[in-house]
Amino acid sequence: MRSALTTLCYIEKEQKYLMLHRVSKKNDINKDKWIGVGGHFEDGESPEECLVREVKEETGLTLTDWRFRGIVTFCSEDYPTEYMCLYTAEGFAGELTDCNEGTLEWVDKNRLNELQLWDGDVLFLDLLRREVPFFSLKLCYRKDGFWYKAVLDGKELELFDICREDGTSTGRVKERSMVHRDGDLHRTVHMWIVRRRDDGGVDVLLQKRSANKDSYPGCYDISSAGHMHAGDDFQASAVREIEEELGIHAEFSDFRFVGFHHGNLTDTFWGEQFVDREVSAVYLYDKPIKIEELKLQESEVEEVRFFDYFEIQRGMEDKTLPNCIYQEEFLMLGRALGLI
Repeated sequence: MRSALTTLCYIEKEQKYLMLHRVSKKNDINKDKWIGVGGHFEDGESPEECLVREVKEETGLTLTDWRFRGIVTFCSEDYPTEYMCLYTAEGFAGELTDCNEGTLEWVDKNRLNELQLWDGDVLFLDLLRREVPFFSLKLCYRKDGFWYKAVLDGKELELFDICREDGTSTGRVKERSMVHRDGDLHRTVHMWIVRRRDDGGVDVLLQKRSANKDSYPGCYDISSAGHMHAGDDFQASAVREIEEELGIHAEFSDFRFVGFHHGNLTDTFWGEQFVDREVSAVYLYDKPIKIEELKLQESEVEEVRFFDYFEIQRGMEDKTLPNCIYQEEFLMLGRALGLI
């Protein structure tokens, strides 16, 4: 199948974008979605020629000034690959006319997330909002219309399922930084590694977070923890995360389920607000390990260390242990171990 070349433009006026609500065409892949204006290249057209023509045909406006902002590659299980030239434009002349593909409306930029948008569009609209320099973005969609992969300038991004309070997926998927910016409820897995001592006490392995982490750099944290990737389940995520972070090859049967924990916090890191609302599946792992044999993921973990359970508890209470552990979850662990 031949690849498609298209343009898409977001025309700006008074902090608003001109949006097209696609409600008119039959068998429209964008049916009921809100998008910018644009369309397919005609033979021999340059991107700019296609841009100007499509805007004129769909809106009646003649562009006089525009910016080429990026290339978006769309991959879908049901359609050929599409390469889209993405523009914004502030200069135009003429009067707005009706569009035979839907309804045109000037929408405040702050209200865009209230519209029915493609999940991937939310991502590149955020790149436009943040004035990210010219970018190349690849978005991959399943047959059901949900995306499962995003690659920005050659680097794969983390996509999370947005979930309900019970941990079930809503069907929406968002990129990691946007989830923590907007405070969307998402899913994580927490694995606590413990060892019982001959004196009856219990040691708990804590990891020290890398100094470059996007939140709580340099703080002690759960033995191993991570976000669930879009489409994954708790079991696969637990096995993956403990191997990626610590090099432990585990089977899911090695974990003991402790319970679910709901976390909710707001803080500021690197000058940006960080909102974390998560539903976490909490697990216990008590297989023997040797710290010197662990393979730490340097981008995530600076070091690991065993502490006595009550030493950690005291350090959390008197704030002598720099940490980002939820106290309620740590008490869940203590009850599961029979310590409290």
